[in-house]
Amino acid sequence: MFLSGRTALVTGSSRGIGRTIALSLAEKGARVIVNYVSSTDLAAEAVDEINGGGGEGVALRADVSKPDEVQRLVEQANERFGAIDILVNNAGIARDGLLVRMKPEDWYRVIDVNLSGAYHCTRAVLRSMLRNRWGRIINVTSVVGLTGNAGQANYAAAKAGLVGFTRAVAREVASRGITANAVAPGYIQTELTAELSESVRKQLLARIPLGSLGCTQDVAGLVVFLASPEAHYITGQVIAVDGGMTM
Repeated sequence: MFLSGRTALVTGSSRGIGRTIALSLAEKGARVIVNYVSSTDLAAEAVDEINGGGGEGVALRADVSKPDEVQRLVEQANERFGAIDILVNNAGIARDGLLVRMKPEDWYRVIDVNLSGAYHCTRAVLRSMLRNRWGRIINVTSVVGLTGNAGQANYAAAKAGLVGFTRAVAREVASRGITANAVAPGYIQTELTAELSESVRKQLLARIPLGSLGCTQDVAGLVVFLASPEAHYITGQVIAVDGGMTM
């Protein structure tokens, strides 16, 4: 229970990787804010699981692309649990398409959620972290942000932007006991990858040296470590969880 007494905000945590991260942080003693936009029932289920396991959680709605909603989210979290100690910028969307056919609204929406959302949330929690001289900022990027991918120019740009954002923030706040790192998942078993055809799945597996898709716990385990006291000397890093795909 090495995170006992700490408060964590995990954006986009009603499902998938974010949900597993929220549950894993709660298992280690953190009070957890489960953030969501539209999946009210799923967010409530995640909170029920946290509280049912002896943890302490609450679901709070906010669109991270909107700074006023983020500010309200952080104020509500502070009222409930006190200052946020651990921020996991996980919220993200994809609107894929070849660049020549990509609509401007699809470009901007992905950038607004995946990249600007991390900016809004980090900025909102940073003042209290600086005051307390402790904090963990963990950004969930993607191997696509490291390698690029056809049909995902918007997503790749946003995720690559998170890498630069992470390192810039890490340099700014290191002297105050705050670390900032990024986790770059590869192909993880979620609701999205479950929809892949068998032929596409075989093509993906051929690119992964370990020969299998990852699971959400693979990512969550790394996030929990980066939030732990043992990771106090790690900052400004981007760690891929991809079965060796980008080595």
